[in-house]
Amino acid sequence: MGPDVPVGALTETAPGGSVPAAGRGPSRVREYSDVVLVAVVFALFVRTFLVQAFVVPTPSMERTVLVGDHLVVNKFVYAPHRWSALLPYRDVRRGDVFVFKFPEDPQRDFIKRVIALPGDVIEIHDKVVTVDGAKQIEPHSFHSEARTWPDDRDLPDSLRRRDQLSQTRVPFESYFAMGDNRDSSYDSRFWGSVPAGNVKGRALFVYWSFAPSTPGVARSPLSAAGDFFRRTRWGRSFSMVR
Repeated sequence: MGPDVPVGALTETAPGGSVPAAGRGPSRVREYSDVVLVAVVFALFVRTFLVQAFVVPTPSMERTVLVGDHLVVNKFVYAPHRWSALLPYRDVRRGDVFVFKFPEDPQRDFIKRVIALPGDVIEIHDKVVTVDGAKQIEPHSFHSEARTWPDDRDLPDSLRRRDQLSQTRVPFESYFAMGDNRDSSYDSRFWGSVPAGNVKGRALFVYWSFAPSTPGVARSPLSAAGDFFRRTRWGRSFSMVR
C-alpha cells in the first residue's frame, strides 16, 4: 500500500481517469451563495417557528422587564399540537409572561402577563384582582401610585378602569393580560382579552439590557461608543423572565 494521502489533497477523477478541468467544478461564488442561502433559510425557520428576539420599549412590565431589555421569546412552546412530537409543547398558563400581536393593531407586539384563562371570571376591586372569586397572590405586580380611583362614570376610562373592573368572563380561546406595572400599563382592562391566534410566544430570558438615553441630550460619536459600556445593564444579561 502506498503512502497516505492528505485528505485535503483528494480529487475526483473524470471517467477514464482524467482530472476534470477547473472550470467544470462548482465555483467558489456558487458554494458561498449556497451556504448563505442555507443560513438564511435556517434563520427564517428559527425566527418563524422556534425563537425570536424582541426589544421592550415601554415600562408597562417593570420591574419584571425594563425598557431597553432585549428578550429571547420561545415561539414553539405554544405551537399547535402537531409540533408536540418534535418540540416541547404546553398550553398557556396563568402567570406566563407572553408576547402577542396587539388586537387593535396587529403590526405592534405587546408583552404582558397572563392573568386569566379562557372561561375564567375576573374582577378588579380597588386594585385587587380576583379570578373565579379567589384573590390573586401577585408577587410580580406593583403599584406606582397609592391613590385608588373609584368606579365613577364621570372619570375617564384610563383612571376608572385602571383600578376597578366589574365581573368579566374571558372569552373562549382568549387570555386576559395585564402589565406588572399596574398603574402604567395599557392592557386587557382597557381593550379586552387577547385572542389565542395573536399569541407569538413566551418570554424566556434577557440576552442584553441597554438603558435608554436621556431625551434631548446630544452625544458625539465617541461618547455614544462609550455609552455601550456605561448603559449596558450587565447584571441583567441572561436573566430569566419569570
